[in-house]
Amino acid sequence: MATAAPEAAAPAAGSKKKLIMIIVIGLVVVLVGAAAALLLLKKKHTAAEEDGAEEDITAQVEKAKPKAKSGTPPVYLPVEPFTVNLTDKEVDRYAQVAVSLEVVDQKTADELKNYMPSIRSGVLMVLAHKSAADLLTKEGKERLQKEIQREALRPLGIEVELEEEAPPDEETDTPKKKKKKKKKAEPNLPVTNVLFSQFIVQ
Repeated sequence: MATAAPEAAAPAAGSKKKLIMIIVIGLVVVLVGAAAALLLLKKKHTAAEEDGAEEDITAQVEKAKPKAKSGTPPVYLPVEPFTVNLTDKEVDRYAQVAVSLEVVDQKTADELKNYMPSIRSGVLMVLAHKSAADLLTKEGKERLQKEIQREALRPLGIEVELEEEAPPDEETDTPKKKKKKKKKAEPNLPVTNVLFSQFIVQ
């Protein structure tokens, strides 16, 4: 009888070990599954955020796109480069400037080609009255754009008034800022913009 008890205890201990092993394996499988599910959820969440960010960027780009004034894109008319001596007295300086005229349609571009000698002459006269200091500032370049636009429109019978430059301040030798007048609504001009393709002052 005494020998039968240890034999009965041995199978019970073995079945307990098997049970513990099954429980441990089951827990490991559950933990691995939970970790895998977590990773998948994180990936989906990250992908959704990236898609959302892409949609936001796309929306911002669409908002940033300028709305076309009309259904047709503008036409660009390149003008041969200008090389002129500037009015600087201390040293001989010159400017090389090339522009393209942005016009509303091909018909206007073709019409302007017929007047190109007159336009070039007007622009050369404008440039010949400039100094290096006039052309090296952003304001000077912007003013030159308006003056070239005015010269391009003159042969078409369109006169554009430009804001007069104030005389320079005697103490600082910088132009005084004039009080801005209320601007009249500009008509739809056939030459809408002047774009620089080359700008060298030496």
